[in-house]
Amino acid sequence: MCRHLAWLGAPRTLAELTLDRPSGLLRQSWAPRRMRHGTVNADGFGVGWYAPALRPEPARYRRAVPMWTDASYASFAGTVSSGCVLAAVRSATVGMPVEETATAPFTSGTLLLSHNGRVHAAAAMRELQARTDGAAVPESRCDSAVVAALLWERTSRLPLAKAVADVVLTLGDLTEPDGPPARLNLLVTDGTQIVATTWRDTLSYREGPDGVLVTSEPDDDEPGWVDVPDQQLLVADTRKVTLSSLIS
Repeated sequence: MCRHLAWLGAPRTLAELTLDRPSGLLRQSWAPRRMRHGTVNADGFGVGWYAPALRPEPARYRRAVPMWTDASYASFAGTVSSGCVLAAVRSATVGMPVEETATAPFTSGTLLLSHNGRVHAAAAMRELQARTDGAAVPESRCDSAVVAALLWERTSRLPLAKAVADVVLTLGDLTEPDGPPARLNLLVTDGTQIVATTWRDTLSYREGPDGVLVTSEPDDDEPGWVDVPDQQLLVADTRKVTLSSLIS
């Protein structure tokens, strides 16, 4: 349905993280190796990054075109570096709009979010309307935008990791009539930590001396990658990666 990544550590350029790796996000836009649903990710892409010396909120670049077609991104990606980056390529759920506002990363304040998967959008919207007061209006009618709005409401009253887990557990059993169950691999950062979930899709991470990379799938075949089991909550900072079960 999508592929995404988050980096936290020493500054790296956007090109290093998204374009230059042998099986990185650019290649995953047309030839993902572990994607379970769909074949290509050609319905848009987006990148968010932090420049804390300038402002706490992240910068963001999104397009509703395949990553490989955007010469403008390729021209500047090697000149922008950051110690925290979140990026995604999109394969739109059937019936969902293909537009910039439906493309990750979604943002609110200091947060960036990507959703790899699908959820029953109408049911998720009912959840948003029923359980929140003054919640953000989703910027698109796509399912991922509704998931983002639900998370923004939760983070107003819960720590980030608990808010992410609460959204996944709330939406995890929602299904369309005679449709597939929800898939909710979320990837979220506030610039100082990465929070991710596995809920019916793939996730891997690799720790190195200069940081941690969390991805839908490994971007090379070198050793050191750890595959995250299903129904896990991953929390990473520059010191360690912690996994815990989403199901008590």
